[in-house]
Amino acid sequence: MPPLDHAAAPATTVLRQIRRLPGPFALPIVGNSLQIKLTRIHRDVEAWVRRYGPYMRAWFGRTLVLVVADSEAVAAVLRDRPDGFRRPLSSSIVSEEMGGIPGLFLAEGMEWRNQRRMVMAGMAPGAVKAYFSALATVAQRLRRRWHLAATQGQAINLDGDLKRYTVDIIAGLAFGTEVNTLEAGEDVIQRHMDAILPAVARRSLSMFPYWRYVKLPVDRRLDRDVAALSAAVADLVQQARTRMARDPARRERPPNLLEAMIAAADEKDSGVNDRAVAGNVLTMLLAGEDTTANTLSWMIYLLQRHPHTLARAREEVRRLAPDTARFTIEQMDSLDYLGACASEAMRLKPVAPFLPVEALRDTVIADIAVPAGTLVWCVMRHDTVSDAHFPDAQAFQPERWLAEGGEANNKRAAMPFGAGLRTCPGRYLALLEIKIAMAMLLGSFDIAGVDTPDGGEAQELMGFVMSPIGLTLRLARPQ
Repeated sequence: MPPLDHAAAPATTVLRQIRRLPGPFALPIVGNSLQIKLTRIHRDVEAWVRRYGPYMRAWFGRTLVLVVADSEAVAAVLRDRPDGFRRPLSSSIVSEEMGGIPGLFLAEGMEWRNQRRMVMAGMAPGAVKAYFSALATVAQRLRRRWHLAATQGQAINLDGDLKRYTVDIIAGLAFGTEVNTLEAGEDVIQRHMDAILPAVARRSLSMFPYWRYVKLPVDRRLDRDVAALSAAVADLVQQARTRMARDPARRERPPNLLEAMIAAADEKDSGVNDRAVAGNVLTMLLAGEDTTANTLSWMIYLLQRHPHTLARAREEVRRLAPDTARFTIEQMDSLDYLGACASEAMRLKPVAPFLPVEALRDTVIADIAVPAGTLVWCVMRHDTVSDAHFPDAQAFQPERWLAEGGEANNKRAAMPFGAGLRTCPGRYLALLEIKIAMAMLLGSFDIAGVDTPDGGEAQELMGFVMSPIGLTLRLARPQ
């Protein structure tokens, strides 16, 4: 069994077996499934880890699962993708059932390598920077929307508005077409995505695939949403091909990600077809809408709860990027403290607090034998909120990500975008979206309050990603 980097056991170590690891009592057939709730599965597993340790076993139905919460071991597992680990086969099966359109998110092996080259060409920092003015334009739409709400004294639904912001950006970057959900209302693609995302999460985590035997009304609606979204994306691909045929120069210098992917797919021996292109467009939309929007929601919530931190971030923005109507990429790059606030929010409130993978071969994690086919549940938020890795770990302290934060913080324990070859290709775009939106907010408004439904702490909801429940934002014009 080939070892896994620094997480591997010495050759003389007697390997432990997953079945013999500590873990919660499991019932026959259902295992531990009655002890967890899908909407808070991340917190349930984290509680197990605190009780049983960073290496433990659990039974999801009849499936034996190795839970790994040690950040070094998690990083080693993620670096061993795509050759040693893949996303669970069940996720691929769910994808096939929901339209079967592939994308970088679920692709594996050589298919993944071929698609990775195509996607990275369009998501590289240089390509994103060239799109900066369009990002700033979308931020101005959000500013106008929030100015109206502030003027009228209306509370802002953070989830809805920030999803519109991210959809407008991703759709424009990906398609090269104007999608203005912030001002023109709901877009057909967004409407179908809002229906599909919860279903992806629900089915991927379901202990029993009932929908394969009987379809409820919600499943029939899902089928219609998937078909409509697939048709809409296929139409966008065809429109892009028509534009490229009429103007061959677009193939040499593609003005958007969709056309860049088509050009890359058409290269000899690319191993990529239009189906893969469409799949990656869908992946960008599905993965990019909720992740960035919810990170922004958590960041705004945490800043509002820490007035001294909010004041420092606001001062930096108003000093280095004073004109919200004329942001530049250089100004955004200079906002170091704002970037630190984003990193700290992602440490405490990662939108992906766990990552399940499946072993492709017999291997070893720490001193544990891991047979091929084993489901490994990587807990991403354990060491990141541990005092052993981050002093005063429960505190929101963006300074820890700057030089002034000292060397005591184990920044490598935080992996909000993953690790290794399969690190999220959209991380630069996501961070830029966050900085632009936050610079617009802090430069244009004062935050009067961020409210939860019950007036208490923001509650975490696990769906496609981990999100806060029902946050509303109240703004005032700066004095």
